[in-house]
Amino acid sequence: MSKVHFSVQVRLVSDLERSKRYYADVLGCDVSDVWAVRDDFALGFKLIQAAKAEDVRPNPSGNNKMVPWDTYAYVETHEELDQLYEHFKARGAQFIQEPVLEHQGWGDWKDFVLVDPDRYAIAFGSGKKGS
Repeated sequence: MSKVHFSVQVRLVSDLERSKRYYADVLGCDVSDVWAVRDDFALGFKLIQAAKAEDVRPNPSGNNKMVPWDTYAYVETHEELDQLYEHFKARGAQFIQEPVLEHQGWGDWKDFVLVDPDRYAIAFGSGKKGS
């Protein structure tokens, strides 16, 4: 059977050039005409200029969820997650959730959420099993 090797999310954006700069400068993506990817497509987007501003519609918060997510990306360790957070913060990212550590029955989960210029929410998280 054929195997999918990666996927990208399609984003309608209000200002393509502004979004391309943000994804390159803040998120560290390699950006081409409409592609914004990093880490060998582990995080990937296809940015498309919206025809009308009202066509840009990030996800609302889910049921019992205070912070919305449009993308959720996994990072291997809490240390890598903290480094990524500091990297984004130094480049001017706007956060709607600072890093939060949650204790689960299986261990600890930590995540944070930033937003792009159109308020698409991109979350980054990492789990650490308990001993």
